Amino acid sequence: MKILVINGPNLNMLGIREPDIYGKATYKDLVEFIGSAADSLGAEVDFYQSNHEGDLVDRIQQAYGVFDGIVINPAAYTHTSVALLDAVKSVGIPTVEVHISDVREREDFRQVSYIRLGCIGAVMGKGFDGYVEAIKILMDYTAGQSSKEDVQ
Repeated sequence: MKILVINGPNLNMLGIREPDIYGKATYKDLVEFIGSAADSLGAEVDFYQSNHEGDLVDRIQQAYGVFDGIVINPAAYTHTSVALLDAVKSVGIPTVEVHISDVREREDFRQVSYIRLGCIGAVMGKGFDGYVEAIKILMDYTAGQSSKEDVQ
């Protein structure tokens, strides 16, 4: 299974940005962690990070016909971007939203997720492990072991 892992704005600043919320591990650490876990699960992963909404939309569109699933942490664009939602819906690739922190326990504006409307599931507040859980959700979903209703 080929999975595209997309990270949005400021995730390149992991380890520096609000370590009390996001921890001290870096973006490089995240990529290595996910890559190792994906290998052990038998999944192939590719990574993309951008601080620019249009670049994220372009990468989602480029995934069409190439990837079997998408794991996306849209970061701040979670709460503002209909464009990312439309891109995910356009390509029809099963997608799981992931957040390192539990956005349900944060500011009021973080309670809105536009992209979730196009996702088969969401994982929040599990740190880097949330990405691995998202990969497992995609693998089960594409193997027909779960439905969208099971994972949300």
